[in-house]
This record gives sequence, structure tokens and C-alpha cells, in this order.
Amino acid sequence: MKKSVFMAAGLAGVSVLLVAQEPAPPMIPVPVIVTVEAQHGKNVPSLSGEDFMAYQGRERLSVTTAVPLQGGHAGLELFILLDESSAANLANQYGDLRQFIKAQPPTTAIGIGYMRNGTVDTVQKLTADHDHAAETLRLPLSSFGAFASPYLSLSQLIAHWPGESTRREVILVSSGDDPLGVAGPTDPYLEAAIDDAARNGVIVYAIYFPSAGHAGHSPWRLNWGQSHLEQIAEETGGEAYMLGYDTPLAFEPYLKDIAAHLDNQFQVAVLMKPAKKAGFQSVRFTTEVQHAEIVSANKVFVPAIQ
Repeated sequence: MKKSVFMAAGLAGVSVLLVAQEPAPPMIPVPVIVTVEAQHGKNVPSLSGEDFMAYQGRERLSVTTAVPLQGGHAGLELFILLDESSAANLANQYGDLRQFIKAQPPTTAIGIGYMRNGTVDTVQKLTADHDHAAETLRLPLSSFGAFASPYLSLSQLIAHWPGESTRREVILVSSGDDPLGVAGPTDPYLEAAIDDAARNGVIVYAIYFPSAGHAGHSPWRLNWGQSHLEQIAEETGGEAYMLGYDTPLAFEPYLKDIAAHLDNQFQVAVLMKPAKKAGFQSVRFTTEVQHAEIVSANKVFVPAIQ
């Protein structure tokens, strides 16, 4: 009897030892598109690979590569999404939009679509023919259009993204108001769009423009619409632009800032620990280079342990 007890205890000890000695899953490189910004009105500093630092909470992660997205690595797919419910005077901004589109480098493929009924009416597929793309802009349907969630439309675009590049970015022009969601701190369509963007590495730049009709003048909805635009931009690594609740005087300064972002991006690979199930993990990038700031999505999608 005692012999059996000792044998059982011994086997249990061996089992615990084997569990304790089981190797941890290997870290895997996760690619992230990050943007280098200048602080205090300075010129954007020049960074090299060793200048990037990544953290998960207080734990520092290893950055294996940091490739500047220029020259042979400059390929970009950029979609301009316009809200179909925007006021008709959105057309007053088309001069700035056309100038921006035509000024993009040949390595950038541009698509143009209008958000309606939770889908996207694509008037221009991704193309490097920027002159032609600029001419496909049309008037929004405004008050005659269908009022639907711009975030549901964004999710639909991401789910059926027509290109193949790993560098994907969106300029979203909308009031941010979501008739299908909730005018409050939590909007399920907004949260889903943020997750979809993070899962696919899509950066969103949001430009506020009021809707036609009563919804475009409700302070309650205006407030939450702008808050949601700021949230989706910040959490995906982009920027949000607005002039209070007023109609923007011009898109030109916003588009100039977006162009500067696109010109100063890196693809950074950071080693992260996979879990048993694929999912999101937080990550934060920084640098010690003076007058430089790193902007990125605040979470990335990490595959499961293989």
C-alpha cells in the first residue's frame, strides 16, 4: 500500500516537473504600420530601425525590423469614403479632394466610394490613374439618401477590400452620426469597425462633415458623432479633423496633414507572444529621438499558437 502511494506521488512529481519544463510558445513577428510625426512644429525627424521601441503594458517588446514605406516599399491602397447623407455643399470641397488625389505618387492606388445602406457604392475601383479617379466624384444624395451607419459601411469595405497590398488606409468623410447605432459612448457598429480595421491593419483618417436634414443639427448627435470619429481614428492609428460643429472652410489643410502622414510611415515588425486562440493584444510604440512621436493603432491581431 505504501509502495503504491510512493509511486503515485513520484509520478505526480514527474508530471509537475514535465509541465514546469514545457517550453513557452515561440514569439512571432507581427507587422504594424506606424506613422512618425513631428512635435512642436518641427520637421519630421529621420528614424532608423533601432529608434523604435514597443511596449505591452510595462513590458518592452523586441522590434525586429522597421522598413520605411518609401521607394520600392511605398505601395499603398487608399480608399476615400464619402457619406451619402452629407449636405450637398460637400461638393464645395471637391476641388481640394481632386488636387489631393492628383498629387499622390504613382505607387498609390486610389478608390472612391459613397457610404449608403450599410454598403459602399464604389464609383472608382482602386486605380493608379489619379486624374481619372478625381473626376469620378459626384454629388452626395444628401437628404434623399439612405441614412445608415457609416461604420457598417466601413466594415463592409474592409471585409471585401478589392486590393492585395498590406498597406491599406481610408479617408472617411462623415458626420459620424450612426442612425443604426446609439448616440452615446457605446456603438456596436463603431466597435465592430474598429476591430475589423485592427484585424486587417487598416488605418482610418476621419474628416467631419455635417449631414443634411435634422440629424445634421442635433447637438446631442453632433457631439457623439464627432466623438466616434475621433475614436475610430485614434484607435486605428489615424487622425480626426473637424472645425467644431461648423462646416469645414476647406479640406486642404486636413489633406495636407494626411499626405504628410502617408509620407512618413514605417512597417515595423514586433515580436509578440501568441495565445491558444487568435485575438487582439495591446501595443504601444515610442522613440527617444527628439521631437519625434510614433502614432499607431493601440491594438493588433495576433494569430494563435500553431
